[in-house]
Amino acid sequence: MNPLTPDGGASEAGSPVRAGASSAAPSAPAPSTPLLSATGLKVTFPGRRGAPAARAVDGVDLDIGAGEIVALVGESGCGKTTLARSLLGLVPPTSGTVTFAGQPLSYTSRALKAYRKRAQLVLQDPSGSLNPRHTVYDAVAEGLRIHGYPGDERAAVGEALSRAGLRPPERFFLRYPHELSGGQRQRVVIAGALVLQPELIVADEPVASLDASVRGEILALLLRLRDELGLSALVVTHDLGLAWNIADRVAVMYLGRIVETGTVESVLTSPQHPYTRALLSVLPESEGEPVVLTGEPPDPARIPSGCRFHARCQVLASGEASAVADRCRGEELPVLGGSGARDVACHWVRDGAEVTSGR
Repeated sequence: MNPLTPDGGASEAGSPVRAGASSAAPSAPAPSTPLLSATGLKVTFPGRRGAPAARAVDGVDLDIGAGEIVALVGESGCGKTTLARSLLGLVPPTSGTVTFAGQPLSYTSRALKAYRKRAQLVLQDPSGSLNPRHTVYDAVAEGLRIHGYPGDERAAVGEALSRAGLRPPERFFLRYPHELSGGQRQRVVIAGALVLQPELIVADEPVASLDASVRGEILALLLRLRDELGLSALVVTHDLGLAWNIADRVAVMYLGRIVETGTVESVLTSPQHPYTRALLSVLPESEGEPVVLTGEPPDPARIPSGCRFHARCQVLASGEASAVADRCRGEELPVLGGSGARDVACHWVRDGAEVTSGR
């Protein structure tokens, strides 16, 4: 099956059908009532020994609705992990605001502790996320103990493991991480996030370290949790094929900015930004030759003037965008709106170019 066609096919063995293909999936929320919202978010890291500051996140608007899965896509170094951690309060923003359920995020220790009961992080490497000296029971119960859970701890741990697909849960209570498969360890990490009954999870490359045969199972689990619990998710990934299989909306990030956003169908079946087209071109199912990006890799300490992608843009290099070349090199593009309406930060596209190719 081709992840670039709207038939709900999987891009890799065992992957589930697209989220939007299920009639049981809840409808996307109104953009006016996001669960999580970032406005003008910037995260800057000071340079060492006189080096310029790194603008890892350089003005981002992003909304996530209740019961919605948003995929944040981009190559390594684009700022997507820093953005995700800033949304969770793990990296305080240099400027801009984050709101959750309509309330601005406060960065006091007490407020962040309360927030992290409602918004949980799932990391890429389950082996690194789990203490090898802790049993599965202790790993899942850790959040309950930190937050002083007043109820039946054993029942809560068992329910979380069961929801994560580890059944019967009692079978796993006394096992250690080294006794589990990679997929089982990732399920334990997910159970540790679920045990606090959050409204949002942020999954940073949640299947990147797993075998292809296990990835589909974890993606199917995330979809089931969305359908059963109304759970929202931000899935951080470099894999547009994964985005096709799981997301309702896609935000493509390059050098600290969102450069294209929209529904997963609109972005992946009709990519507009040259960067999105380049990312899609390297998927095995794509037609034609892969787009090889030229120029230097992104450097958040040396963001170019104008469109920040222009030095590597295959459309500009080919001469197709000659009519807007001066603007590409010298005129900054506006920050895209956070609601996820179809939008592209590209002078060439905004000047009226039509992109009908799948690449």
